[in-house]
Amino acid sequence: MAAPGDGDSGRDPAAARPGKHGGAAARPEPAAIDVTRLRVAIARVSRSLRHHELAGLTPTQLSALATVDRSGPLRLGDLAAAEKIAPSTLTRMVTVLEDRGYVRRAAVPGDARASTLAVTPAGHAILERIRQDTATQLADSLRALTPEQTAALAAALPALEQLASTGPPDGRGR
Repeated sequence: MAAPGDGDSGRDPAAARPGKHGGAAARPEPAAIDVTRLRVAIARVSRSLRHHELAGLTPTQLSALATVDRSGPLRLGDLAAAEKIAPSTLTRMVTVLEDRGYVRRAAVPGDARASTLAVTPAGHAILERIRQDTATQLADSLRALTPEQTAALAAALPALEQLASTGPPDGRGR
């Protein structure tokens, strides 16, 4: 039997599997994962891939620009909700994006108080440059891995994609 704390629950693994041993069809416990180690690794990879400085933007500004690019023209309130930022913060951010020539505001027909944001050709160009630089850097980093590490990372992609697409359990955003 394993020592407490080494990731073994002390249960017979066959008991969690249906089959010839007569175990119940219960869902097996997830493998023990050092969540701190995972969090630190993801944060370090993410930080190394940030190229917001190419655009002269903060990570939050770049995120907003990418959101408008991905979603198409957006009302300011919808962008604030998508980015989970206060409208006053959004106003300052949009001003920076406009000053850099990455977005343009347009009035909403029939609503004099509302406006939408759309990405300009300069905004599309900087986003594409950042995406290309990031992809190249990541591909270079992957070449340093062993074939076994590359296979393990490929096998983990569906789980990482699911983690990325779901928010925290308490519903908080970033």
